[in-house]
Amino acid sequence: MHPHTSFGNPPALSHDVVAETLERAIGDRAHEPEAAETLVGTALNDDDQAFVEHWCVQVGTRAVSGSPLLGLAGLCLGHTARRFGHLGDGAVALAHSLAARAEADPADVDGRALDGLDDVRSFLHLR
Repeated sequence: MHPHTSFGNPPALSHDVVAETLERAIGDRAHEPEAAETLVGTALNDDDQAFVEHWCVQVGTRAVSGSPLLGLAGLCLGHTARRFGHLGDGAVALAHSLAARAEADPADVDGRALDGLDDVRSFLHLR
């Protein structure tokens, strides 16, 4: 008999908890798994678009090369574009940059950044 696994989207957390968790992971890679769940929960469930975008950009610009948080930040920018129908110019540029890095070197940024850019293009009607 195989155990059944289930997946649930992580919840949005308070802004203070999100900021603390993501800052800790940017400074110490040991905290990346918790930060990944926090970032996804924020991108999927927090209703403050500026806050969500801010933390996607912070993680996407400050996480170290090879961190899984880089690709995830790109993916979460896609979620943000889908949910809110808008991203600032800097966030759009970051989505492009992370995807380009993923294409050039998947050991630097994983392929989720490519999926994120697809969503940004689709939901913001960009080429």
